[in-house]
Amino acid sequence: MRDFSNEIAAFKQNKLSEFTDARQRAALQICCGIELSHALSAEPTSTLALLKRLERAIERERLRGVNRHWSYDLNRHIALKQVRDRLKGVFPDQPGRLSLRPRRRRPKSNTAPEGAAR
Repeated sequence: MRDFSNEIAAFKQNKLSEFTDARQRAALQICCGIELSHALSAEPTSTLALLKRLERAIERERLRGVNRHWSYDLNRHIALKQVRDRLKGVFPDQPGRLSLRPRRRRPKSNTAPEGAAR
């Protein structure tokens, strides 16, 4: 009986990893036109270029979500982030987020607009 439960657990884990891999492959191909197997076997310089391209795709997807665009897909967003983490496993010394430009936020003002009612 113990062997069956071990086999069941191994089967479920295998199916989950296959599902995750398929989701990542589809998201990467649709959003960036990149084949995952080529990205995983690429040399370090091209992998860094792919990571920058992937960061931009993730940022675009995030903006779609923030703006509540009809084409936003949470599963695609998650899959792209998982691919990024998977590719970053090749370079563990890289920072958590490759940013091409620093993010700037507008400072919040504590005053009401000029024509606001009091």
